[in-house]
Amino acid sequence: MAEVTAGNAKQGLWVRTRPIIVDAVTQSLAKNIHPITEHGANVLYQHGTLALLVPGLLEGTTTIGELLKHGDTGIGTGEGLDGELIILDGIAYKIGQSGVAERVPDDFTMPFANSHRAAFQYQCEREDIGLEALNKRIVEANGRANTFFSVIVHGTFSFIKTRAVIKQQAPYPTLLEVADRQAIFLRHDVTGTMLGYFSPVMFHGAAVAGFHEHFLSDDHTFGGHVLDAVLGRGKIYSQVFDTLVTHLPVDDPGYRNHDFSQDNIAEAITSAEGDAR
Repeated sequence: MAEVTAGNAKQGLWVRTRPIIVDAVTQSLAKNIHPITEHGANVLYQHGTLALLVPGLLEGTTTIGELLKHGDTGIGTGEGLDGELIILDGIAYKIGQSGVAERVPDDFTMPFANSHRAAFQYQCEREDIGLEALNKRIVEANGRANTFFSVIVHGTFSFIKTRAVIKQQAPYPTLLEVADRQAIFLRHDVTGTMLGYFSPVMFHGAAVAGFHEHFLSDDHTFGGHVLDAVLGRGKIYSQVFDTLVTHLPVDDPGYRNHDFSQDNIAEAITSAEGDAR
């Protein structure tokens, strides 16, 4: 056993904000990556579901402050789909329609978000690989198509395409209507961190089946929801979860009273989350 502090990549780990005791992975063998129970690093916390965004239930029903009680790493979106959120080192950033990242306060509200306590283990290093091929290899190497896990890719992207939805006002439009109201950003040769969550197909609706990935450049001047990318060279770290905690906005009357049987949830999520341009 080895005590690993923040950013100790030499031991094959990417641990943020608090020390954690783990078995160090010193080889690029994804099969050695298993859930880490210390400090609850095996738990993925999720507020809301992607399904509730489909009919336009976009009211903020939790805060950044509350979300950070459950983890130091995560992604999400603000009330009215106000920007793309990424949380690293316990600090939350929002990328809005300008494409520039800004820190958000603890009282910033969200309808949907994920967070966890980071204890990433080194998986491999890749270069000159597109996003689709990269994600496919990560899943194959992990052998965990039916398991929730998170991935951090840090390196230089020779190309990356991101988006940020433009903040909506109540009464809110549907998710598919909002998908046409987004800012698209293109960058070349940018160094930064891509944080993603992988969700199994059987959970499509609660989350998006497959990867949901956000990006933040090292200089914090660029980011967003990742639509496409080519990794020039970077290191990949994975963290596996054996427990999913879903917190639902039961005090929100819009959520309580909505009839989701009238919504084409799976199709709407797939369409809204993908790259249609």
